[in-house]
Amino acid sequence: MTETEDRGEKITEARLWRDNGWTAQVIKNEDDDGWAVSMTPDGQAEPALVGPWTMGRDKKNPKPLDSNAFNTLVKTAAEFVRRHEQQLHASLHQSIAITHKGERVSVTLDIEPDEENPSAVLRATHASGEPIAQARVAPSFKLTRASAGAWADAGFDPQSVRRP
Repeated sequence: MTETEDRGEKITEARLWRDNGWTAQVIKNEDDDGWAVSMTPDGQAEPALVGPWTMGRDKKNPKPLDSNAFNTLVKTAAEFVRRHEQQLHASLHQSIAITHKGERVSVTLDIEPDEENPSAVLRATHASGEPIAQARVAPSFKLTRASAGAWADAGFDPQSVRRP
């Protein structure tokens, strides 16, 4: 890595651009005769997005990167990362509303994805925000209307949803 790359300075070369917190690098596609472009956020070792890149007029070399292409790639890659983060958040923090004894109850599952000791907490809350119950469950617990309803039918007993 050059001194310029170490400092994260702007680079605008035909196959390498760095600006606005991103690096675009045009690379040979190993699967065929084409080219690909990788988009890597500053500070990351792996690209966030890799996609096909356009061939140049000679049909052998890649089209050079330019400002418009780079800005479009940054926008696309940032949107991809944002959607991935939203999907991850949604999978780790789930919520279902049920009716129990004529009242609306919110049941939430919050998963803590620790590699060595993952955990999860199931919570029930009245529509007013008042807590009803909380229980530790396996991170693999599936929060569904049926599982939330079964917990409510069991009086929100923590033992009814504990790990087997």
